Amino acid sequence: MDDLFATYDALAVAGLIKARKVGARELLDVTLRSMRDANGLLNAVTDFYDGELLERSVAAAGEGPFQGIPYLVKQLMADCAGTPTTLGSRFFAREPIAAADSAAVRRMRRAGLVIVGRTNTSEFGLAPTTEPAFGGPTRNPWRLDLSPGGSSGGSAAMVAARALPMAHATDGGGSIRIPASLCGLFGLKPSRGRISLAPIGETLAGAGAQHCVSIAVRDSAALLDAVAGSEPGDPYATPPPEATFLEASSRPPGKLRIAFMRQPVGGPPLDPVLVRAIERTAKLLEELGHRVEEASPDYDAQKLEEAFWRVMCANTWTNIQVRANGRAPGPDDLEPVTRLYAERGRAVTADDYIRAVQTFHRTGRQLGTFFETYDVLLSTTLAITHLPLGTVRMDGTAEEFERAVAPMTPFTAVCNATGVPAMSVPLEWTNDGLPIGLHFVARYGAEETLYSLAGQLEQARPWRSRRPPPRK
Repeated sequence: MDDLFATYDALAVAGLIKARKVGARELLDVTLRSMRDANGLLNAVTDFYDGELLERSVAAAGEGPFQGIPYLVKQLMADCAGTPTTLGSRFFAREPIAAADSAAVRRMRRAGLVIVGRTNTSEFGLAPTTEPAFGGPTRNPWRLDLSPGGSSGGSAAMVAARALPMAHATDGGGSIRIPASLCGLFGLKPSRGRISLAPIGETLAGAGAQHCVSIAVRDSAALLDAVAGSEPGDPYATPPPEATFLEASSRPPGKLRIAFMRQPVGGPPLDPVLVRAIERTAKLLEELGHRVEEASPDYDAQKLEEAFWRVMCANTWTNIQVRANGRAPGPDDLEPVTRLYAERGRAVTADDYIRAVQTFHRTGRQLGTFFETYDVLLSTTLAITHLPLGTVRMDGTAEEFERAVAPMTPFTAVCNATGVPAMSVPLEWTNDGLPIGLHFVARYGAEETLYSLAGQLEQARPWRSRRPPPRK
């Protein structure tokens, strides 16, 4: 049982539990030991549940498709009753205490998941790495001098280490897909409104989303089936799928019209290693029967980037005020870049903010036009092959921070601004054995298309047996 998740995915293990071939409590105890061992190297989990808190999680888990599967929830955008959601910040380390589970967490528990702890994140999820001053850096199990990416790096590191098969992740500009790429995992960001953010109305003018990182495509699909859906009063609602996402993951996608791009819109050329990864994947897609050609959407990438930072800053300032409930951050409560962004956000005018949101919407229409011709857009997830710890710093200037972030998000952030679904799939590898995620984008509401394609790619070029090297 010690290495059960190396052989079986979450759905398969849940099936063993339901058939009484594996004991749920034994699995929980073994998984917690494995996670604690891995965490000694990775620093991925900020809080392990034990005692009464753990027993409450066990009691709250339903008999759904993931019955008895241990699960970790990121310290961002999801509340677990009775504990603080720290946002990776010293300022929120102890308060506010969540009075209730957020809507998505309630659905996770109903699906059978046993929440056993919270995972590390960059402060407020601002950085696409996971190196907060509060909590310290999370390390990538593929190479300990590298970051797993972020801001869902804590979750990705634990799943990549095979300590558990999937974990909660959030995505405001790429934070599911970036760590999925750097850790060799599958990560899908759903369409805007697919998973409710209740009790929050929205984040980042609708750019924020949540789901998971996983080893298996079908685990991701089944979890989306379990947690998708709107809550009363939600500002967005995504059209329901024709069938379940789990069914889509095992259904042939048919002949898709797939465009591929060798470099970001308005950006510099990619490293030849990444270009080769795109070209090899395009060839694989052709061999699978899809119509593949080179094409890029047309939008103003520079204006979109400016709009994104404006929305990010304004939200940083406002979220601090709302959550602090009158408390003022002390001099050491926020990291320098967070404080700079908050002060910038304080100065954003209504006119500035509305124009930024209009840029999001205009770009969404331009992307929508592109998807009238193509079903899927292919690129790499990142414009880099690896991320050494310390590359993205929160203790310098905002300009230095933004320069470091730029190669992390040129393919991902547009999907958040426009609300479309996108996924990172671990199909390629560097010469020294590090994972390269390939990025696939579809029109709004078309997660079924992505899951069908992902299932096909998982069969054609399996990745589950590729694991980080063992470490002591």
